[in-house]
Parts: sequence; C-alpha cells; structure tokens
Amino acid sequence: MISKEEVKQIAKLARLGLTPKEIEKMQKELSSILDYIEKLKEIDVSNAEPMSHSVEVKNIMRKDIAKKPAPYRTEGSGAGLMELAPETKEGYLKVKSILK
Repeated sequence: MISKEEVKQIAKLARLGLTPKEIEKMQKELSSILDYIEKLKEIDVSNAEPMSHSVEVKNIMRKDIAKKPAPYRTEGSGAGLMELAPETKEGYLKVKSILK
C-alpha cells in the first residue's frame, strides 16, 4: 500500500492542497490503481500486435472527379454569365494575369 508521505509528495508535485481526510482517500485509491497495474503486468502480451487505435480506423475517400460547373445566370435575364464575359476559356472566365 502506498504511504501517506508518498501521497503528500504526489499532491505537492501536482500542486494540490489535500486535507488529512483526502490524503487517506487518495492513499486507498492510488493503492488500488497500482494494484490493478501490477495485475495487468501478469498478462502475456507477447503475441499481441502493436496498435495505434483500439478501433480500426480507415479513411473513406471519394473519387476526385471534376464536374463541369452549371452555367451562371444573371437575375432577370435568360443569358448566362459566361455568355456575357468578354473572354472565356474551357468554361472559365479569362482575366489578365496579375503575377508574372
């Protein structure tokens, strides 16, 4: 069982101010945690594969397929925005280069 002095040292390192009643409670709880860890050490894990997650994680990705954009319409007119542009190229507005 963990001693009261060890609990006080742990509380000091964690910057916790514990009352004597809380020290007793922590002494019991920390001892039970350490006992459980000792119990886990008895388990043979030599054949277990290392893993990074407890659940298998897999990315689900959709295919990256380019779609032709729908023609843009101006309000109230039947003409498409592309038809009103001075220059277009492959369905896109063509503008002057700003970086050279």
